[in-house]
Amino acid sequence: MPEMHFHVRWPDGRREACYSPSLVVKDFLVPGESYAVDEFVAKTRTALNIASERVREKYGFACSSALDQLARIEAAAKLQPSDGRVTVETFEP
Repeated sequence: MPEMHFHVRWPDGRREACYSPSLVVKDFLVPGESYAVDEFVAKTRTALNIASERVREKYGFACSSALDQLARIEAAAKLQPSDGRVTVETFEP
């Protein structure tokens, strides 16, 4: 299963490399685009849950790395201004 990283810049300027066990993130995010914090969380939640389920279908267990990444995104989002925007900088295979 092809995995990837997607690099984001949070509203506070912090950059983060996020992990996905699947390329499904490409269906939800676009490099160069920015998203309201809540929208970014919703999109990544959907994408990472799909990715985790794809791992379950293939290997018989959910992807804890995808779920851990989602937890980090949700925690980071709580520290951001509610009107902030998250920029997706790049995708990396």
